[in-house]
Amino acid sequence: MLLGFVGMLLSVAICNKLINRNSFLSLTTSRNKVDFDRIFYSFFLWSSISAFMIALGYITAPENYIINFNLKPFLILFVIVIILIPIQTSAEEYLFRGYMMQSLGSIVRNRWFPLIASSIAFGLLHSANPEIAKFGNVVYVFYIGSGLFAGIMTLMDEGIELALGWHAANNMTAALLVTADWTALQTHSVLKDISNPEIMPLSDVLIPVLVFFSNNVINFCQKV
Repeated sequence: MLLGFVGMLLSVAICNKLINRNSFLSLTTSRNKVDFDRIFYSFFLWSSISAFMIALGYITAPENYIINFNLKPFLILFVIVIILIPIQTSAEEYLFRGYMMQSLGSIVRNRWFPLIASSIAFGLLHSANPEIAKFGNVVYVFYIGSGLFAGIMTLMDEGIELALGWHAANNMTAALLVTADWTALQTHSVLKDISNPEIMPLSDVLIPVLVFFSNNVINFCQKV
């Protein structure tokens, strides 16, 4: 499933070079070189927050989880995760926050339309995810909100480094620590969520979007 994203990343790089005549560095950042400190800072910050939230969920409602850990499958999973998930998340970031936002920005000459259009496209990319079938279209609020969050980080920081670290941390932490039968990332993780929620309340989607993303939205509005 993840190998297809290798092709996506290569396609973005080739189109950016041959069609747009831009360097891969210009697709990544406005700085003279890629700032890996930004990537690692964002990655470790969000990994810590995500791991804490998963641990808190297990402590407060242990009946919703079972221990899913099995050493050999987990080690295989770990290798796959550290190699391929960064490629998957980078492919999405380079496509939406890099190539799409830059291409649209050069056409419309503003920041608002590329941000909104790329965020909606990013949300629609997840339409085949089983979470949509399980909970309905309300999940798009989270996916599009996540796209807005990454897009605003990219525009404010003038590079996708922070978005690269955040996205990789989000998916890698989820893949390694918790899985469920109704998620896109069904893995040999440490925990398995065995709860069977039938409906996802709108508040469960809006709270993380508003709490974690609103500060960036406000700062972006002030800057623009």
